[in-house]
Amino acid sequence: MWSSSARAATSGSTAGWCSPTRSRSCSSATLTPTRRRRAWRSRWARSATRRGSRASRTSSHGGSYNAYTSSETTNFYFDVNVDNFEEALDRFAQFFIRPLMSQDAVLREIKAVDSEHKKNLLSDGWRMYQLQKHLASKDHPYHKFSTGSWETLETKPKERGLDIRHELLKFYENYSANLMHLVVYGKESLDCIQGLVDRLFSDIKNTDRISFKCPSHPLSEEHLQLLVKALPIEEGDYLRLIWPIIPSIQFYKEGPCHYLSHLIGHEGEGSIFHIIKELGWAMNLMAGESTNSTEYSFFSVSMRLTDAGHEHMEDIVGWIFKYLFLLKEDGVHEWIFNELVAINETEFHYQDKIDPISYVTGTVSSMRLFPPEEWLVGSALPSKYVPQRIMMILDQLSPERVRIFWESKKFEGCTTSAEPWYNTSYSVENVTPSVIQQWIQKAPTEKLHLPEPNMFIPKDFALKEVTEKVTFPKVLRKTPLSRLWYKPDLLFSTPKVHIIIDFHCPLSSHSPEAYVSTDLFVDLLVDYLNAYAYDAQIAGLYYSIYLTSDGFQVSLGGYNDKMRVLLNAILKQIANFEVKPNRFSALKETTVKDYQNFNFRQPHSQASFYVSLILEDKKWPVAEKLEALAKLESDSLAKFLPNLLSKTFLECYIQGNIEPSEAKSIAQEIEDTIFNTPNTMFKSMSPSQYLTKRVIMLENELKCHYQIEGLNQKNENSSVIQYIQVHQDDASSNIKLQLFSLIASQPAFNQLRTVEQLGYITSLSLRSDYGVWALQVLIQSTVKDPSYLDARIDEFFKMFESKIHELSDKDFKRNVKSLIDSKLEKFKNLWEESHFYWGEIDAGILKFDRVESEVALLRELKKEEFIAFFDQYIKLDAPQRRTLSVQVFSGNHSAEFKKAAAEADPPKTYRITDIFGFKRSRPLYSSLKGGPGRITMD
Repeated sequence: MWSSSARAATSGSTAGWCSPTRSRSCSSATLTPTRRRRAWRSRWARSATRRGSRASRTSSHGGSYNAYTSSETTNFYFDVNVDNFEEALDRFAQFFIRPLMSQDAVLREIKAVDSEHKKNLLSDGWRMYQLQKHLASKDHPYHKFSTGSWETLETKPKERGLDIRHELLKFYENYSANLMHLVVYGKESLDCIQGLVDRLFSDIKNTDRISFKCPSHPLSEEHLQLLVKALPIEEGDYLRLIWPIIPSIQFYKEGPCHYLSHLIGHEGEGSIFHIIKELGWAMNLMAGESTNSTEYSFFSVSMRLTDAGHEHMEDIVGWIFKYLFLLKEDGVHEWIFNELVAINETEFHYQDKIDPISYVTGTVSSMRLFPPEEWLVGSALPSKYVPQRIMMILDQLSPERVRIFWESKKFEGCTTSAEPWYNTSYSVENVTPSVIQQWIQKAPTEKLHLPEPNMFIPKDFALKEVTEKVTFPKVLRKTPLSRLWYKPDLLFSTPKVHIIIDFHCPLSSHSPEAYVSTDLFVDLLVDYLNAYAYDAQIAGLYYSIYLTSDGFQVSLGGYNDKMRVLLNAILKQIANFEVKPNRFSALKETTVKDYQNFNFRQPHSQASFYVSLILEDKKWPVAEKLEALAKLESDSLAKFLPNLLSKTFLECYIQGNIEPSEAKSIAQEIEDTIFNTPNTMFKSMSPSQYLTKRVIMLENELKCHYQIEGLNQKNENSSVIQYIQVHQDDASSNIKLQLFSLIASQPAFNQLRTVEQLGYITSLSLRSDYGVWALQVLIQSTVKDPSYLDARIDEFFKMFESKIHELSDKDFKRNVKSLIDSKLEKFKNLWEESHFYWGEIDAGILKFDRVESEVALLRELKKEEFIAFFDQYIKLDAPQRRTLSVQVFSGNHSAEFKKAAAEADPPKTYRITDIFGFKRSRPLYSSLKGGPGRITMD
């Protein structure tokens, strides 16, 4: 069945327990409150990528394309500038009508799949997911290897006399129109879009194939009542209880797993998590359904344990079952169900508009699962109260049906088996219901109880009247203690507000000791607020507190009705902060392990850290932070905080459904609570103490390189990042660099990855460090060492020079138009708009009309000016080219590392052996905070 969808209300999104698959996709499942909070925090990430690293952006039409696979479906999608939509849709359709699948392309894709697999070999997420699959029925598809490799797609097929291209063509026969769905999103009318779809997609054949159904559940009795002890790669202990259940998609209007995950995953007083957290046994808890199929599903409860929690694993499992028994004895409560219904209806009605590519991928996935009238809603609005259905799922969460997966490095030397694909060491024990009953009986007697009614559910959705049409943020209030920026919502007409409070504390990062102390202070703040603020997040009031380059930041967003209640609680917690030794110990332990796990990051992530370490004037090595953290105690943190907070300035930003008078009132409340409450540690800061991070300036015509062995030599991947520093924020230079990135990113991807097959992770992108703009080319590879990769990047720039010089007027104008179109794309929601404006304030640039000014310059840009910019700053021998190459060598390339270390440096190169000595020898760019028209403390 083919269906098309024009622009409409966004489908109520659901997020699943993403089991890692080859494409990093996940099926729809229950959205637990914890997942909601993480979704909120991801909005504030400073950079984001499309799902899956296979996304590729076209050079001339501002689009991207990608695909992902899940257990039962494949989802292909793309976006493109409006003017080129019909042509792109035609090409998209042809892939399903007449796919080429050339022999060369097939071989390249096998190599790409193998490279991706090798990237995942030391990833605990992939390893543990495959272990769960491995301990399932061998004759069930769920048991199979999740992704693919050179062995499975090339070596073994050849041994069996198979031609993999021929097998692909045979597999293509499964693509029958009756099993396919299509969503098209565009500005044209529905009739126009439907006509376009009919014309372009009608040639896709319909062979009336029957959809594949899994024969049974992958877990039989022999796979239940298990305790699996597994040895992870990274530091940290994890515990997960898993039960096979009937997929709740079959009862999506009744939402049984939604109800249960809400209660089991709750973090307020009386919950499982609140009790084990207060005892210092766990750092988080998540509960929800993991849907791999419409035919089978799992419900899981998982948590990160502390060392003490590891010793009390049996007590924790006993408590979980105690709570499940409590839910059975207490019965299903209609008021809880109705509360969740109200929250979901509000969330659905006032949901934010998302980018089109996310909209179409979510909607097309719903079309397979729900009737047409539910495609835009899916399982987002459970409305039928059927307590028997909830009890049915609850009955399945029994000791007789549980599988317990326990990960810890403490199991080193105690495992007996190895999973074949990732070589994960594990052992299996039987854990009978009688054993679990013993754990229940000996678990401590702390009181478990259901949550109280949620006081944060919003009631007032009235829109405030905007009397002054403020185009850009303006300073509404200014004192020696704080400054308030304000902008009303003029675009989205939604009862929401976004508040940012930036605590500028210059002593927060002046040493490794200060950094880790501030880090733990922030973690403790979040920890103390968790039980109280959890209900707020369930009800659509989200907050985050996190470290910044010069202090910490509090960010709140959501419905404005109860926002001040949550804000007041956060402010009081900050103002009245005290170090609790028991929570300090638990958080310090976890932070130590997180720092230690830097050794197990992907090499390209380590390389990115080294780039920042070399560039930034206040960046500390992980080893130094670990050393400082080891010496930090609760009493020394308590002594540090008065010094940290004695020099504080608050930069505040409020945008949304709020009047100026209320914004001023909030700013006054913030200032009074932070600076004017009894015993507060916060003091004002003088203008001379307003310091910010700065970036070192590389030298013209000099290529610096830093070579280091990877911190985990078992990882087969090496990586290189070639960083080309170009200019400090300037509209004219910005547009030229952006235009080059637009033109070059796809050819770089094609040459370095597709043609030369250097590595699965390959990209050319823009980078900005505190307003210093650069190009960055990244490759991670198992096949070649970083020195070779770096040379190939140089060769690409050498080759691409002729492409730039020979750029036709037509191609130049097309690319300029593509960049203009992308800049003129409207903000989709309040968060996008406020983050753009806050970015200008945070950087101190205040170019609120950045889009308009840069578009105006683009319209006047001459091709000759663009080529001159390329020749001056980017091409291989450009007089103002400033390059840094960071190279991380894997154990596979240890011989190449030794050779590179022994080689003499070529002309115009500089080998960095002492990062901090190098930094001290280089000048710094000026800070953008300060100067005419920019932010100062005065």
